[in-house]
Amino acid sequence: MTSLALLAWALEPVRRGWHVFPLRPGEKRPAGHSERLCPGTGRCAKGHLKPEQRATTDRDLIVSAWTAQPYNIGIATGPSGLLVVDLDVRKPEEQEGTPDGVENLSALCERAGQTLPATYQVRTPSGGQHLYFTQPAGMRLHSTAGRLGHHIDTRGWGGYVVAPGSTTPNGTYTVTDDQPPAVLPEWLSRTLTTRPQSQAHYATANSMKSRSGYSAAALRSEANNVAAAADGTRNAVLLRAARAMGRLVASGDLSRTEVEEALSRAVAGNGTQSQCYYDDVIARGLDWSIAHNPQRRTA
Repeated sequence: MTSLALLAWALEPVRRGWHVFPLRPGEKRPAGHSERLCPGTGRCAKGHLKPEQRATTDRDLIVSAWTAQPYNIGIATGPSGLLVVDLDVRKPEEQEGTPDGVENLSALCERAGQTLPATYQVRTPSGGQHLYFTQPAGMRLHSTAGRLGHHIDTRGWGGYVVAPGSTTPNGTYTVTDDQPPAVLPEWLSRTLTTRPQSQAHYATANSMKSRSGYSAAALRSEANNVAAAADGTRNAVLLRAARAMGRLVASGDLSRTEVEEALSRAVAGNGTQSQCYYDDVIARGLDWSIAHNPQRRTA
């Protein structure tokens, strides 16, 4: 894309009052020198200026920069009063069926019993999505990674997003909904600012409280592993636990009901998918294990 075409795209965020700065042509990295290589002269004479500090709404500065080079465009989200929810796609090396950012956000909304308002939206070259919201009055939300779920990051103070019109070797950032950004919903801002509670310990079913020995200890251990599993690993940990406990169901040391209850309770409220999804993972793991392990004969 030519410098003039990119200049037009750079001026569009400014029309909305958003602060922009140049990214390297064809890349997502900020243009200019890094803090490590800062010469301490010119614009950095009083200290290195990071992209967020260099971002501007000054049309003359923008015209001067983009007529000189075909820069991609960065939007400094904090100074622009924005909180952008960045929804990534599943990585090629991840297990098939691993939910992507869109699916995880949908699950988050389902658990909260909430919906997201329509808002300004951008499609990334990889197929991900950027949902633009304005920061709630009186709040200063910073960027986060994975706080809302696997494959979900947010860009606020201290961060930036690549603006529409910018092009990388994978394609162009494209506006898919051009309406003004909605205010970030209160429930979502609360989720971002509330410290997650420790999920390390879960009580098992009442029937397990009176049990002892290897089978009870094994179930407690697997339930705790599931409860403490990090985003991105939870499905695999849950499936592995179900298969491990399925051997004890097949041998008669545990009942299927108590295993299902313990593992379902362990993942409840701690996952990025619906509870029905996780219960299905448990059922599939138990079915496979019971079918592949010898069952104890009864007299």
